Amino acid sequence: MHGVDDRHMQIGEVAARTELSLRTIRHYEETGLVIPSARSQGGFRLYTETDVARLMVIRRMKPLGFTLEQIRDLLDATDRLDGDDAALDPAERTALLERVRTYQQAAAEQVEKLRTQLSRAEDFATTLTARLNRTAPPADVQHGDGIKKSR
Repeated sequence: MHGVDDRHMQIGEVAARTELSLRTIRHYEETGLVIPSARSQGGFRLYTETDVARLMVIRRMKPLGFTLEQIRDLLDATDRLDGDDAALDPAERTALLERVRTYQQAAAEQVEKLRTQLSRAEDFATTLTARLNRTAPPADVQHGDGIKKSR
């Protein structure tokens, strides 16, 4: 689903804005996760702000461990929710919202796991720093020959 933003960007600008490689963006296109809004007369892919936002959803989901199929499922649900409200009956809307809620809960759980891992990594780095500070040679020891300078 594409928005009303008429400004088009070439893939290089989109890559810079999303911090995704050209290859990755093309892969997401090949798998149907994002489709360029247009093509230039020369055949270059052209993207809108809506496409960039879609790529950012993908970029944020990947590090949380979501598969491309899960990302596709979430994007499908949000596309349908953002579409024509009249086309959705209440039961379908409720089901779509539940799908989005499931992904939100999974993302929140993964964020908690990552916070725990980060905390452990920070503790480890602090431990190593303390270890290095405990065993660092005194400033007046000459390196290489082990001869201590006298003052």
